[in-house]
Amino acid sequence: MANRVAATRSPAADRPAPNSRSRADAKSSTTTVLGIDPGLDRTGYAVLNAGDRRVVDGGLIRTSSRLPLERRLRELEAGLEEVLADHAIDLLAVEELYAHYKHPRTAILMGHARGVVLLAAARRGLDVVSLPATHVKRTLTGNGHASKSQMQRAILATLQLKELPEPADVADAMAIAWCAFATGRTEDTEVR
Repeated sequence: MANRVAATRSPAADRPAPNSRSRADAKSSTTTVLGIDPGLDRTGYAVLNAGDRRVVDGGLIRTSSRLPLERRLRELEAGLEEVLADHAIDLLAVEELYAHYKHPRTAILMGHARGVVLLAAARRGLDVVSLPATHVKRTLTGNGHASKSQMQRAILATLQLKELPEPADVADAMAIAWCAFATGRTEDTEVR
């Protein structure tokens, strides 16, 4: 089973009951966005109540590096299913795949993790928005190549959080969720 670590969580009274709203009700009220920063070792996630910019849940889904790839992907899927079962998600926003010529293996592993995320969304019939990291960074900071710490500070201010979101993977997931809603990306689309 995946090691799901909640890094940021609102008090239980502030959290909606799992699957408490129908999709039709959700569209007419506040949108709940699940932001995902995919990775094989650590996948950051954040559930954002977009209407009032409130972080409902956030954390990491970790997989064991000692397991073979197929078992790690299964761990990731189990962690995602747990998050999806806990919240009535209207939209899933995920970082688009990118590759750096110096680190092609990283892109391949991220691609595996991203595939699991997309499959979990498809199984639940969720709309998916794919956002390039540079778009998210530029939207929040004005700089498409902002550092991890700049992104953490930007999302702290944007969402009016009480403390810096840690680790950076969770801050990135919050930024992805916020950006999808704030830029009006609410349909199955890839932003260039």
